[in-house]
Amino acid sequence: MDTLEVALGARSYPIHIGPGLLSNAALLAETIDASQVLVVTDTTVAPLYLAHLQAASKEGELRVHILPDGEQHKTLASFAAIVDEFVAGNFHRDACLVALGGGVVGDVGGFAAASYQRGIRFVQVPTTLLAQVDSSVGGKTAVNHPRAKNMIGAFYQPAGVIADTDTLATLPPRQFAAGLAEVIKYGLILDSDFFAWLEEQLDAVLALDAEALRFIVRRSCELKAAIVAEDEREHGRRALLNLGHTFGHALESIGAYDRWLHGEAVAIGMMLAAQTSAALGWLGDSAVERIEALLTRAQLPTRAEGIGAERVLELMQIDKKASAKGLNLILLEAIGTGVVTPAPNEKLLRGVLEAGLSGG
Repeated sequence: MDTLEVALGARSYPIHIGPGLLSNAALLAETIDASQVLVVTDTTVAPLYLAHLQAASKEGELRVHILPDGEQHKTLASFAAIVDEFVAGNFHRDACLVALGGGVVGDVGGFAAASYQRGIRFVQVPTTLLAQVDSSVGGKTAVNHPRAKNMIGAFYQPAGVIADTDTLATLPPRQFAAGLAEVIKYGLILDSDFFAWLEEQLDAVLALDAEALRFIVRRSCELKAAIVAEDEREHGRRALLNLGHTFGHALESIGAYDRWLHGEAVAIGMMLAAQTSAALGWLGDSAVERIEALLTRAQLPTRAEGIGAERVLELMQIDKKASAKGLNLILLEAIGTGVVTPAPNEKLLRGVLEAGLSGG
């Protein structure tokens, strides 16, 4: 087991990574550490892993709330249903919510934990690659608005993260690939050596080699934990973690949170960010080709055919990363070097979108 720390002073917490952690009753009990526990999970994960948490629970009250699976259920209605469970169970402020599942469960559950009685203990037990490498770490919790992703939420750090890499073996290939988009993101914005390692070792990753999986989760979490410790509330450098997300969130909204998985939309968004960087003269054609080749080998989309550039531009303007000063984008000066920059002029951006969305 690897253990990292997200260093946030009094709000610091560990990230435990490795195989078999859901069978480690002592680790689960120590991390959860509450007599009143609400496990939030979904219809896909509950039959696979809920029993592990139930077996590890201390004597006391353990309730379970099962959400429908899917991004389209990351809503205020799901949030309200979790709060109803707290109230029905007469949960106190020293209770704990355990989010067992992927990014949707973690985001909705975390937002409910942040809100109930102004904040209760919260533990992330991510079971998807995307959640293990990204959404379970850093304290972003939220639900979607029909017109904009993650528009309603809070920064609220968990008390701990337990990432059992054995759970990745039960992921459908499409879900696994969606998580790889976030892994590739870290190489693009922060670590060119990691990107090169992924180019060399992607076959081992796709074959679910245990050591390769542990490495990509650990390295991704190391990179994210360092940025979160430096910029917890995204006033500066943490925005780098949004590479591809402004484009991707617009696509998710257009697709009613159902056409693309989050990681798929981010992959298309990263491709558009690379093409924008090239149009500005920052990124060479060979780098753009390397990015597209790795995304394609990872079984991720790089185009969104049939989507109009004007609609994407409209939704990008209401992205939560926009401000009164305008829209910022995360672009690339090189593989391994991301930058936060004001969006280029609309004519250039429209041209990139028209070519990139159609494949032209």
